[in-house]
Amino acid sequence: MKYTLCITHVCNLACDYCYIGKRKINMSLAVANKIINFAFLNTPIEETINIGFFGGEPLLEFDLIVAITDAIERHPMFNDHHVELTVVTNGTVFSKKIADFLRQHNIGVTISCDGPPEVQDIFRHFANGARSSSQVENTIKQATELLPFPLVNAVYHPRTFRHLPQVVEYFSSLGLRHIYLNPDFSATWSNTDCMALRDIYGEIGELYIDYYIRDDPHFISLIDSKITVILRGGYRPLERCRMGKGEFAFTPEGYIYPCERLIGAGIGDNHCIGHIDQGPVTQQLSQYKKSSGDINTECMSCGIKNYCMNWCGCSNYFASGYYNRVNSFLCTSEKSAIQTAYHVFQQLEAKLGPTFYEHLGGQSVIHAVSDKPR
Repeated sequence: MKYTLCITHVCNLACDYCYIGKRKINMSLAVANKIINFAFLNTPIEETINIGFFGGEPLLEFDLIVAITDAIERHPMFNDHHVELTVVTNGTVFSKKIADFLRQHNIGVTISCDGPPEVQDIFRHFANGARSSSQVENTIKQATELLPFPLVNAVYHPRTFRHLPQVVEYFSSLGLRHIYLNPDFSATWSNTDCMALRDIYGEIGELYIDYYIRDDPHFISLIDSKITVILRGGYRPLERCRMGKGEFAFTPEGYIYPCERLIGAGIGDNHCIGHIDQGPVTQQLSQYKKSSGDINTECMSCGIKNYCMNWCGCSNYFASGYYNRVNSFLCTSEKSAIQTAYHVFQQLEAKLGPTFYEHLGGQSVIHAVSDKPR
């Protein structure tokens, strides 16, 4: 069960593709406590509670993160084996004090960075147009020294996706070994762009193979996630989109959304499915009906549909305007990713023997954990 707390709509960057509306509003501790209580009371006992700090830029409100973390850990139902805390940051706000707190409270950190300066500075800049790459690179360097396993998430766009192999190499050179690559689904992807995806993903696959053979494995989401799905015969029910059922996002005022990517302005419009203060939350959510069925008839007969993220409601919405309609970019990207992952799997199994056993349990991130010096 995933609960995302958008603790602020304030951000010091003005990224061109950002889907969160910027306004001067922070979450109160009173609202946070109601959300925390909702999370503990409504998560099935067999499921983990994942609470994420989001924004805006959440580390601008570091003191609020400290206070909310304390409230979570003091909750009578808190169990550190049952609760995961995370924060997503743009990498411009960081210090040893922040790192020490995050490490001491086992808060996982994802740094948003699109790649080396010539890529990062295209879309991820300050409001006055100033570049962000230098600050973010410094944060990544600090994070790799001060935190156990920092993650990085790179958004790629029609203007930048051809640089993805260089993006991976850049992150590797900074000491990062957990790399997430996600497309800007809201962008306009041409047929030419889509046709180029397979070769670009293939180059990333060759880097992955090389890292592994050099005994320096990297987790690369584009590949590891698909190898897991291939080995397990498709996505399992709890791995598919559970927006509005197993995934909720909360704005500073307490409005509820089915996914953080759908918050937008966060004032209760468009995708809003309720409010933490307006009556029993469970009744509000029971009235929310995500579009069901598959509008794309070709998906229904596709041989790899069980391995494809055609079920991701927010990705579909940004790409096609519908929760349940896949556009040509997502279709091509998924096919290319599956083909690349299968090639990587075949090559490494042939060279090294059984290699990806841990992926069967969905624990592919373990693949990148190494005690070897970098």
